[in-house]
Amino acid sequence: MSEVNTLFEIDQELDSLLDQIEEEVEEHGTASPKLLERSQQFCQAESDKVDKIGRFLTLMDSRLKFCRQQAEHFQKRARSADVKIVGTKNMVLYFLVSRGLKKIEGREFTLRQQKNSQDSVEITDAAQIPIKFRELELHIPGRLWLSVLAYLPEETSKELASCIRDDRPSSDAIKEAVSRFDEVPGAKIKRGVHLRVA
Repeated sequence: MSEVNTLFEIDQELDSLLDQIEEEVEEHGTASPKLLERSQQFCQAESDKVDKIGRFLTLMDSRLKFCRQQAEHFQKRARSADVKIVGTKNMVLYFLVSRGLKKIEGREFTLRQQKNSQDSVEITDAAQIPIKFRELELHIPGRLWLSVLAYLPEETSKELASCIRDDRPSSDAIKEAVSRFDEVPGAKIKRGVHLRVA
């Protein structure tokens, strides 16, 4: 019964059965055995349904925790793999440059030094880069955010500045400034190379 009926349906049926039992008790002084048996079946069905939902939620909670742990584990592995890839590519590029080579060939792969298709930003001193060329990550309480939207007095401005949790240089903003021939302290533009595996 708990398999085919939802908790809401079981509860609704129990309400109906209790009403019927009350009516029979008022009319005949007692409820029929058939009605009492049916109410017991639905009480048992409700108990079974509650247990089934409890087991399901416990299982899903365990699965959620496991998936989150796995996600963290794989993120760490991905970061580790990324560091190894970058290190290996830089080592090969250094080898090619130091030997004056454009490429080296194996039986399966060719490792070739190739110019990037666009400029990249090299941060020489992140601390020098002005705020307008940085990306900000903020944690702002709602009340402060609403205050900022309405007004921006000096005190609120200082409080807002203290909310900055992290900031980093913005390559896009720096490139745009340099394209307008603006100077950006702490950064320079250069055309780099990358390793192509074919």
